[in-house]
Amino acid sequence: MSDNSTSDIKLTKGAPGATTVRDVTPIFRAERLVKRYGRVTAMNGANFELLPGEVLAVVGDNGAGKTTLIKALTGAVHPDSGTIWLDGEPVSFHSPQDARRRGIETVYQQLAVAPAMDIASNLFLGREMRRSGVLGAMRFLDRKAMRTEARNQLDALGIGTVQDITLPVESLSGGQRQAVAVARAAMFGSKVVVMDEPTAALGVRETGHVLDLIKRIANRGLPVVLISHDMPAVFEVADRIHVHRLGRRAGVIAPKDVTMSDVVSFITGAEEIPKESRDPDFVDPPLRA
Repeated sequence: MSDNSTSDIKLTKGAPGATTVRDVTPIFRAERLVKRYGRVTAMNGANFELLPGEVLAVVGDNGAGKTTLIKALTGAVHPDSGTIWLDGEPVSFHSPQDARRRGIETVYQQLAVAPAMDIASNLFLGREMRRSGVLGAMRFLDRKAMRTEARNQLDALGIGTVQDITLPVESLSGGQRQAVAVARAAMFGSKVVVMDEPTAALGVRETGHVLDLIKRIANRGLPVVLISHDMPAVFEVADRIHVHRLGRRAGVIAPKDVTMSDVVSFITGAEEIPKESRDPDFVDPPLRA
């Protein structure tokens, strides 16, 4: 991250573009994931590693398979083969609910918010707090407790743009809605937060607010996976960049060692990823004459 938090995860610089990880056990990883849809192979032996407390950006061209990879990691897609580990334990997610139960929260590009409901209700959507005693047994909600906890969570994340948590979400700006979705993920994501294009369709100022939120979440020790085409945003917050090509991980690079143009070249295949940073399972097909 831009505040030198890479030193906290013991990343050391090797050759230009190379990132060596020492003495760090990934909190979330996958090996050789495969997913086919008929004759189309969306994942072709994809690997993945997320380190504790880091922001890992996943970048790739349209059709590279990064969306399928993320869906497999969050339970929306079940891979045909391969293994996923969480905290060193093999896991198999059959639905996003399975992944959420294990502490993996996802903020989708198409925000899963209820526009007519207020901010506090959206933060607890599907996890509502009930009143104690008989009223709780009758499924009465404890709206006061939810609003208090919602306010505490927003304050803890430094979300100052949302003042009145009783406002309906439909009255908020795009950046404020994104902040609500991010806050919900931070509240319930005990292991990993995954963000799919969180700055898409946002203005410069709102994008800055969302990137600040990502930094705060990571600084609290919660690792973040950021899927984004927004290269300036990637370079502002990412500790490492996972480059996805042809249905698999092509390599992992440190943003401090390369330029944005380099990364675009890695994504398109116009330039080879340095050997030290290249995924050992990745073989780039020869360019056609």
